[in-house]
Amino acid sequence: MTSDAPPPRPADPTVLGDLVARDRRTSAPALRAEDAGRSYSYHDFVTTTYKAGNVLRYLGVRGGETVAVASDPQPEPVLAFYGAAQLGAATAFGPDPAGSADAGDPPRATLVGVDREPEFDLPPGRKLAIYGGPPERPATTHWEQEVWSENPAVHPATVAADDPALRADGRTYSHRELLEAAASAVESGEMEAGESVVVRDSLTRPGTVAAGLVAPILVGAVIVFPGPDTVGDVAVGGGPEERSVAPGDLF
Repeated sequence: MTSDAPPPRPADPTVLGDLVARDRRTSAPALRAEDAGRSYSYHDFVTTTYKAGNVLRYLGVRGGETVAVASDPQPEPVLAFYGAAQLGAATAFGPDPAGSADAGDPPRATLVGVDREPEFDLPPGRKLAIYGGPPERPATTHWEQEVWSENPAVHPATVAADDPALRADGRTYSHRELLEAAASAVESGEMEAGESVVVRDSLTRPGTVAAGLVAPILVGAVIVFPGPDTVGDVAVGGGPEERSVAPGDLF
């Protein structure tokens, strides 16, 4: 029977995959996208990150590579971020139409909303996936369809604390760096299990990812993408919440 209590904080996480261990699957809320009216429990969140990682692996993503992901306030970018991390791949939020979110090689896979499919013409060996509806082009992957049908098996990849997890601002951030920044965000925002952490800043900023996507899951709180009337417990960025974390203070 699934507990409705928030999952306990992992004792000594070394990689982001430790935050989505199977024993953290409870029926407590993990993610809400309020404008879209969508939510995930910890059980569904953890399970779907496994599925997301398996879809990315099917698209050719391996350790050390980059996945470019839209910075939309929707569940899909968050789940893809955790799926990529379990493969040892780095996420770069906010892909451009040229298909390169970073200097160097284009990302192995790019994930954006359905309305952005026409913007991308990726080179051979680089895959485009879209969410929010079916694709127009046969070579484009329908993200929700593939994730829904995927097996939620744990990935066979071995990931280390110093492996890349995020690319932003022209540099790469490791699992260790994101977890340390997330722990600082938990402390400065006085985040507690079950509280709502409202993401009010751009996911293209590394501090927003650490405070808004990693810190809540670390402590057993809820990631919230707000609607116009949302007031939560802790804001990432400026907002009406009584407590806040400034993303720029973390890196």
